[in-house]
Amino acid sequence: MVVLELSEQDVNRLFRALADATRRDIVRRTLVTDISVSQLADSYEMSFAAVQKHIAVLEEAHLVTKAARGRERMVRGNLVRIRQAQRLLDHFEELWRSRMERLDSLLAEGSPDSPDT
Repeated sequence: MVVLELSEQDVNRLFRALADATRRDIVRRTLVTDISVSQLADSYEMSFAAVQKHIAVLEEAHLVTKAARGRERMVRGNLVRIRQAQRLLDHFEELWRSRMERLDSLLAEGSPDSPDT
C-alpha cells in the first residue's frame, strides 16, 4: 500500500515508541528545538541511563536523531517521520470510517423500521 510508506516492522517500532508518555514528551519537545540528552535527563525523574534508553527507542523508530555538538549530544525530532505516522493514522481512520458506514448501511437494511419492509 503506497499510503503507508512504512514496512510492518517500521509501523510496529513507531507505535511501540509512541506508546510511552515520556517518549511522546521527548518527541514533542525535540520537534520545537534541539535539546541535549543532559537537558532531557534533567527534565525527568529517572536516571540519565533511563532517558538514554528512551532516546534509543525513539532513534530506532526514526522519530528523533542524535548529533554531536561539541561535547554534547543533541536530540532533534524527525518531522518527516511524524508526518508519515500522521498519514498512517489518517489511513486507518479512513479505513475504519468506511467500515462503520458499511456496517450502518447493513444494519439499516435489516432494521424493522426500514421503509423497504
